[in-house]
Amino acid sequence: MILANVQKVQNLLKYTFGIVPIVAGLDKFTNVLTDWSQYMSTGLVELLPVDIGIFMDIIGVIEIAAGIVVLVRPQIGGYIVALWLVLIALVLIVTGNHLDVAVRDLVMAIAALSLVKLSE
Repeated sequence: MILANVQKVQNLLKYTFGIVPIVAGLDKFTNVLTDWSQYMSTGLVELLPVDIGIFMDIIGVIEIAAGIVVLVRPQIGGYIVALWLVLIALVLIVTGNHLDVAVRDLVMAIAALSLVKLSE
């Protein structure tokens, strides 16, 4: 019974951290869910060698790839998603904007690491 529950939790985390990054990545191309550029600091945008729209497209591709890796290899993908979420949180903390989102991203990073542990 306990093993079955562990498997259910592992699957729930795997599909969550597989599907959500794919959806968020796809939305970087459409901005249906939100205007993702609002989460970027002005200083960071000024340092970009490309237009913010192109940068968001690159971010979208990375997120889609991360979600696919989670679905195929959760032991590796969980680490990738956790690192990605921590990096996002750090950018938000440094800029002092959207601190609530930063906290949620850190909590999700811990959950992604939990997926790794359950998948070992």
